[in-house]
Amino acid sequence: MSGERSRTVFFCRDCGNESLKWMGFCPACGSKNPLSEAPRASSTSTPRRTAIHQPAELEELSGIEPNRHPRMSVGIGEFDRVLGGGIVPGSAALMAGEPGVGKSTLLLQAAGIAANRGLKVVYVSGEESAQQIKVRSNRLGIQGAGVFLLAETDVDQIIERLDRSEASLVIVDSIQTLHAGDVQSGPGSVAQVRECALRLIRWCKEMTVPLIMSGHVTKDGALAGPRALEHMVDVSLHMEGENATSYRILRGDKNRFGSTDEVGIFKMAGAGLVEVDDPSRVLLAHRQNGSVGSAIVPVIEGSRPLLVEIQSLTSPSILPAPRRVTNGTDYNRLLMLSAVLSRRVGLSLASQDIIVNVAGGLRIREPGADLATALSIASSCLNSPLPEDMAAIGEVGLTGELRPAAQLERRLGEAARLGFRKAIVPPAGAGNGRVPAPEGIELAVMPTLAMAVRQSLGAATTA
Repeated sequence: MSGERSRTVFFCRDCGNESLKWMGFCPACGSKNPLSEAPRASSTSTPRRTAIHQPAELEELSGIEPNRHPRMSVGIGEFDRVLGGGIVPGSAALMAGEPGVGKSTLLLQAAGIAANRGLKVVYVSGEESAQQIKVRSNRLGIQGAGVFLLAETDVDQIIERLDRSEASLVIVDSIQTLHAGDVQSGPGSVAQVRECALRLIRWCKEMTVPLIMSGHVTKDGALAGPRALEHMVDVSLHMEGENATSYRILRGDKNRFGSTDEVGIFKMAGAGLVEVDDPSRVLLAHRQNGSVGSAIVPVIEGSRPLLVEIQSLTSPSILPAPRRVTNGTDYNRLLMLSAVLSRRVGLSLASQDIIVNVAGGLRIREPGADLATALSIASSCLNSPLPEDMAAIGEVGLTGELRPAAQLERRLGEAARLGFRKAIVPPAGAGNGRVPAPEGIELAVMPTLAMAVRQSLGAATTA
């Protein structure tokens, strides 16, 4: 029918859910941001060729042979750790992060190392020209043999080049810069990002070639690209870092082939991102001994323990409702701990602003850091420092009791390795001799938070 109009749809910028009607919120994910308009292509648009794609047939699960291809090592230990040991052939990975955090640097370094191992890497860039990438590769010390650049933004042209490339690894930087000619919206829109990613993912599945895409995220996380692609890719990674520090943290938000608990820690240097071999020592390098409001907790990030410093500051509030601010820990967890400290320990926190920060930019998601957080708040409230060589491990309950954390022996071993000589732990963690204390470290078994505060700070409590 001539003059047929394209149908308009609306997308959620956070989850990618689409609707035929505009709404001021997303009914799928509950986001309060209004839906964005993105017109679909009309039915008269020329679809992309489908010469490679073959109709799928029904297969019985018991008769399907598993993929025996080993994981492909990227060659960067911290990167491989977060991927679960390497990238799986035919998988699609998305690396998201704020602009300038180091995504392109890490991907170019990975391309150079993979090429040095004999792999043919195709690096698709929609942001920089080949000359600009060459300048950056010289700065990073990458020769470039085996890395083939493709400065193109048309996704159909990219796929045609990939069909003839015989590539072993494809890197796309970034997905927001690509566009499909038969989608009636600009590059970077939800419709374009979804369609371009879908075509690239379909190609990598059919050709069994791993694909890594990068995507930008604004500070409020509202950019549609990575949020709309998380359900489409096999692996979703997020790179974090503060402009004031040189450290970058790579963590997994989704991984169909491994754990999402692993983190990779890098340091931005003149020659690119450098792996941090001993994260615990680095995270504690700038700690000042004898500081009020500072506590140390060994946490488990994936397969390794890390020592993290939790800092707290309490200050008399000038507002009717005192503020609770947290950076690196759960806000609701902070509210619970402040209530327990007030009711079960007897600290006067009702008129105090409480600010909690995890040093180094890490985010702690486990309850095993409750005790250290509570002790740091108590230290600041009482203006008394905790012992310099003491670590605290345990979960805090609403009744003020302390509960054990998982893998206590590994946590204590990491603390002992870095010179800590004391540790406060819950009873079940050291009871019955099941978890012996490492050599050189003394355990103080405390059943309640009030006893832990009294033991570590010498403070009288009402509980």
